[in-house]
Amino acid sequence: MSVTRESVQELLSSEDYGQRISGVNQLRQLEPAEAFELIKPVVTDNNTRVRYAAVSQLDTLGRQDLAATLTMLRDRLLNDKEPDVQAAAADALGALKLTEAYEDLLQLYRQTSEWIVQFSIIAALGELGDPRSFELLQEALNSNTSLVQLAAICSFGELGDVRAVPLLIPFATNPDWQVRYRIVQALSNLKSAEARPVLETLAKDEKEEIAQEALAALQSS
Repeated sequence: MSVTRESVQELLSSEDYGQRISGVNQLRQLEPAEAFELIKPVVTDNNTRVRYAAVSQLDTLGRQDLAATLTMLRDRLLNDKEPDVQAAAADALGALKLTEAYEDLLQLYRQTSEWIVQFSIIAALGELGDPRSFELLQEALNSNTSLVQLAAICSFGELGDVRAVPLLIPFATNPDWQVRYRIVQALSNLKSAEARPVLETLAKDEKEEIAQEALAALQSS
């Protein structure tokens, strides 16, 4: 059975939330412009799973109308009562590089106690690429949640601000190998002379993945 605008619209209008989720998933088989028009009302569906599925697709479909998408994502970021939906909104804002939402992300990060929301916000800041993110990423490095710290390390690498190097260096001796691995990647992206001795040390790390990544970073610098 072929997927058409009409068949998807029928699913999205169903009283069964499972059917509506199926409709959201089938939007991927439509032309983006058509899919975007159909997804807009579903972003505020009364079922959490349906809203999450819809908001998660805006990271690509939202390119059809960035202004309208910004309005929808801001609303879900700040007003949705489900942390997973808020996190998905943050992810999409980052993917679409909607820097106009930076203040909203900052506000929510400091208001929420939900680690998944904080993690998604900090991870989104790397993709967002807004220089204003530096102080918030610095704050996130001191988070009590290790995954938020890890997201901050990665986002600092994407942001490209060499002021982050001295903030990241202390994490190069972290007992968690995944942290050291992300430090290598971040320092490699930042390409600072200050980072070279740290990379030289990490090139001898007991974890082979880290040593190889650090060696590759040194060879490319």
